[in-house]
Amino acid sequence: MRAARRDLRGAGRSDDGHEGIGYRPRVNPPIPPQPATAHHTRFDRLDALRAAAIVWMAAFHFSFDLNYFRLTTQDFYSDPFWTWQRTCIVSLFLFCAGIGQAIAVQQRQSWQRFWRRWAQVAGCAVLVSIGSYAMFPHSFISFGVLHCIALALIVMRLTARWGRWLWALGLFAIALPQVVQQAFFDTRWTNWVGLITHKPITEDYVPLFPWLGVMWWGLAAGQWMLAHRPAWLAGALPGALKPLEVLGRWSLSFYMLHQPILIGVLWAFVSLRSG
Repeated sequence: MRAARRDLRGAGRSDDGHEGIGYRPRVNPPIPPQPATAHHTRFDRLDALRAAAIVWMAAFHFSFDLNYFRLTTQDFYSDPFWTWQRTCIVSLFLFCAGIGQAIAVQQRQSWQRFWRRWAQVAGCAVLVSIGSYAMFPHSFISFGVLHCIALALIVMRLTARWGRWLWALGLFAIALPQVVQQAFFDTRWTNWVGLITHKPITEDYVPLFPWLGVMWWGLAAGQWMLAHRPAWLAGALPGALKPLEVLGRWSLSFYMLHQPILIGVLWAFVSLRSG
C-alpha cells in the first residue's frame, strides 16, 4: 500500500522531473482588471500664456470703455498704438487656442467632449452678439474672436493629422486676403470669410481668413513642442505666476464676465459723478 501511495504521488511527474500525464499545474488566480484612470498632464505654462493674453485683452477693453464713457479720448479705430495692440492680442489668443487643440488631439479627446466644449464657445459667441447689439445696434459684433474660434475649432479638429502641411496652410490663410478681395464678401452675412474689399463697421471683427492661419500655426507649433520640447508647455512656473496659471484654466469665463463688470463699474461711477 505504501508503495502504491508513493506511485500515486509520483504519477504526475516523470523521472526527469517533467510533468506527466494527469498532472495539473498550479495556476495563480487571475489578477482583477484595474479601473482605467485618465491622467492628463497640466500644461501650466500654456495656461499662464493664455491668461496673459486675456489680461492684456481686459486692459485693452478697459481703455476702450473709458473712451466710450468719455473719461478719456482715444482713437481705437485708426491709431496704430491701439490697432496694433488689438492685432497682437488676438494673435496671441488664437495661437494659444491652436496649441490647445494640439494637446486635445494628443490626449485623444473624444468627439463628444469636443462638441461639448465647442457648444460652450459657440454659445458664448451668440451671447456676445446679443450683448453688443444692445449697446451698439449699428455696429454690433456678428463675427468676433469667439465666433472665429468656434468655426476654427472644427477646422483644427479635421486637419490635426496633416503634420507639416499645417505650416503651409497657415501661410496660405494669412496671405489669401491680401490677394483675393470680392465685393460678394462685404455683406454682414458673408464678411465672416474675410475676403472683403473694405472693413465692416463693427466693434470686433475676426474673420476666418487670415485668422485661421494663426490657429493653424498654433496647432503646428503645439504639435512640435509636444514632440520635441514638452517642458516649454508643461514646465513648472514660479510662484508669482501661479495666479495666471489658475486664470488660464478659466479663460472663457473670464472673457465673458470682464466686460459686463467693467462696463457696470464705469457706468456706476459716471452716474454717481454726474448725480
